Amino acid sequence: MATAAAAVARRAGARAAAALLSACGTAARGWRRAGPARPLCTAPGTAPDMKGYLWERYREAKRSTEDLVPSIMNNLLNPDAIFSNNEMSLSDIEIYGFDYDYTLVFYSKHLHTLIFNAARDLLINEHRYPAEIRKYEYDPNFAIRGLHYDVQRAVLMKIDAFHYIQLGTVYRGLSVVPDEEVIEMYEGSHVPLEQMSDFYGKSSHGNTMKQFMDIFSLPEMSLLSCVNEYFLKNNIDYEPVHLYKDVKDSIRDVHIKGIMYRAIEADIEKYICYAEQTRAVLAKLADHGKKMFLITNSPSSFVDKGMRYIVGKDWRDLFDVVIVQAEKPNFFNDKRRPFRKVNEKGVLLWDKIHKLQKGQIYKQGNLYEFLKLTGWRGSKVLYFGDHIYSDLADLTLKHGWRTGAIIPELRSELKIMNTEQYIQTMTWLQTLTGLLEQMQVHRDAESQLVLQEWKKERKEMRTKEDTYHQRRGIWGQEICTNNLVKLTLYFLVCLTVYYPKPKPLSRPFLFLCVKDRKVSCSRLSGRPPRTCELSIKCICFSPVNLSRLLFPPSQGP
Repeated sequence: MATAAAAVARRAGARAAAALLSACGTAARGWRRAGPARPLCTAPGTAPDMKGYLWERYREAKRSTEDLVPSIMNNLLNPDAIFSNNEMSLSDIEIYGFDYDYTLVFYSKHLHTLIFNAARDLLINEHRYPAEIRKYEYDPNFAIRGLHYDVQRAVLMKIDAFHYIQLGTVYRGLSVVPDEEVIEMYEGSHVPLEQMSDFYGKSSHGNTMKQFMDIFSLPEMSLLSCVNEYFLKNNIDYEPVHLYKDVKDSIRDVHIKGIMYRAIEADIEKYICYAEQTRAVLAKLADHGKKMFLITNSPSSFVDKGMRYIVGKDWRDLFDVVIVQAEKPNFFNDKRRPFRKVNEKGVLLWDKIHKLQKGQIYKQGNLYEFLKLTGWRGSKVLYFGDHIYSDLADLTLKHGWRTGAIIPELRSELKIMNTEQYIQTMTWLQTLTGLLEQMQVHRDAESQLVLQEWKKERKEMRTKEDTYHQRRGIWGQEICTNNLVKLTLYFLVCLTVYYPKPKPLSRPFLFLCVKDRKVSCSRLSGRPPRTCELSIKCICFSPVNLSRLLFPPSQGP
């Protein structure tokens, strides 16, 4: 559990367990050396009451844990904080780059409903799916980013950092698959590496597990599950691979055919969350002589209307380079595609590009040409995006850019982990783990029965600490927050330095470990695999946080 609350709980639990168990450990060690004569307070010649002894230690640990919770509650992690995974001085940053969707602009809850409904209607109208699936509505609480979908078995699940399926998180349609069935289906609970998605979450090269990492993929997961549910409830025989492809194509067409873009442009106030400080962030950077660029997969007219709404008509004057329909992640890897100019009417020009000019919009291109034309290389560049794979990982691994992850889910996840219930659970979980570790030396039948009860309790309240989303995702990002604008409150051009802290980011807990280039998620409660650990271990932002990162409170925008 990667929050400060969980980290504090872990340490406090460990201290409680250590304090309570020191005498127990001594007694146990003495018992191993000298036999069962005097490990407990028993009369000479009588057998020790191991059951009573263990349960008394349990009750003492429980009381100690309860006493610790109030002090832990005073050391909570700020949900609006900015987290650093690597030391970074902003005085070294000369160029700032941004993605558009969910980085500079945030969308309302209505957008996912729009995507779900549009894709559902495409399934009915173009793929000839039963009209009855129209009764299913989008449920925003059903899933979260990082889940895996078995294309051939049509099940959605959470997989941990070691490729183990988290039992209880496997859904077929809208229903949980019993643990026994999951174990039989996969001959255990481990998923071999060759079945997992590739780096970008694609189910390619025969891989059967697709990972959903994009925020826009939430409606796709819900639609897949709803259509699966309809077929199962009505005993309709179907091919899961065809269903996956049809849903994938329908979601893609909502974007490619412009359905989503036209709907947002027609009612921009409904779908885009206005952030008045976004302009302050960009203007402050420009005032300090920083270069800025925008690289997005969205089309030109769509970006222009959105930026006019949140920044102003002169938004292009703030950016030195603007690139649309970049087709990331191919933009970062494919050297063959040249840039094309887009004129004011959106028409593509055939001119050869010798220089990327301020105020001009360009389409496609590739990062290698971008670096050649701008000279913006290495650690003087800080790029912000929301997608760990297609926005950030390659920039860090291949090109040495500094990266910042915008994680919209961060704030709500931290709020959950700051609750007293969560802290009580985590503190007791760590204490009980310590008890088990110390008391496992007692091998008699009576003690083993008690320990089995403890293990059962631990299993019921335990969530995996290292999930696929945590261990495989965080380390590649220099800084993270839940909102871009917060960075303005922290910006001090020459003096601000971000130092990585040993808690909670010093352990491979949340969101992305670039070494193995994979990710996933989990949560303490909620249905299916909604996760409490989704967002913390890279450097995570939202527009508000970006304001605070770039402009510290004493240097307000």
